[in-house]
Amino acid sequence: MDLVIIIHIVLGFILVYFAIRAYKRSKYFPMIYLAAGFLLITIGDTIIGDTLSFINEESKEFIEEIVEISGFVLVIIAVLKS
Repeated sequence: MDLVIIIHIVLGFILVYFAIRAYKRSKYFPMIYLAAGFLLITIGDTIIGDTLSFINEESKEFIEEIVEISGFVLVIIAVLKS
């Protein structure tokens, strides 16, 4: 199970890296939204869930979902602006 989470995080950060790199080359601002969206989606279920172990499960799940939904909203904005 831990290996799957590590793969999830690594692949997510690789995707964010390439989005940032594409922005630096093109200066196309929607790529920033795309990178931020992928970052939130990546950390929503993995890193945030682990760092919020001190609160109850229901609140933790709610926060994780809000972060992931925010990431999806940013990805949608990036697509609409392109």
